[in-house]
Amino acid sequence: MSKQSILRSIVNRNVERLLVREFLMKNTKKSGFGGLEIRRTPNGTDLTIHAERPGMVIGRKGKIINDLQKRLDQEFTLTNPKLKVEEVKNPTLNAQVMAEKIAASLERGWYHRRSCHSGAQNIMDAGARGVIITVAGKLTGSRNRTEKYIRGHVKYCGETALQHMDKGYSVAVKKLGTIGVTVEIMRPGTKLPHEITVFSEEQLSIQAAQEEAEGGDEQ
Repeated sequence: MSKQSILRSIVNRNVERLLVREFLMKNTKKSGFGGLEIRRTPNGTDLTIHAERPGMVIGRKGKIINDLQKRLDQEFTLTNPKLKVEEVKNPTLNAQVMAEKIAASLERGWYHRRSCHSGAQNIMDAGARGVIITVAGKLTGSRNRTEKYIRGHVKYCGETALQHMDKGYSVAVKKLGTIGVTVEIMRPGTKLPHEITVFSEEQLSIQAAQEEAEGGDEQ
């Protein structure tokens, strides 16, 4: 297989994954879509939907999830797709769920500052280290503009941002036009590269004595 065909197959696979994500996001929007995991296995393709309300994805006697699985098999080139659903443990710390909620509040008529400030405060109260909420579009008038709401400690770019910031995106459709909502959350308990702990000699000796005692107890 040539280098060009390998690159093309990788691009096609990633494009299809994006289309599958958009398809499932659109058809499970009311369930509080919180993300999608796609994993290739020897038996086929496992797709796991994370949702705030899993029952709305499954449906009565599994009707909705079975219909979605059939459509995935018919409309996409996935190998033997198997669809599963898992509940989001803490929706307030899920960037995609919060982006959907803020977009929904904007569609209901909430002022964007009220909606974003409320969302950011709820995220911080849930234990996040930091959050960035970005809204872009026709917020109040005929001209597009972008506003950001930042709380806590955040990273904007680089490997640190990729590793420690969860990102979600949604769109609010209003009479003036569409508003894009992006939520980026730094997960609770994140330890950044520059955060180090310096121990004194006394603390190190105490720690070594505790480890030695624990080792003796295990024997």
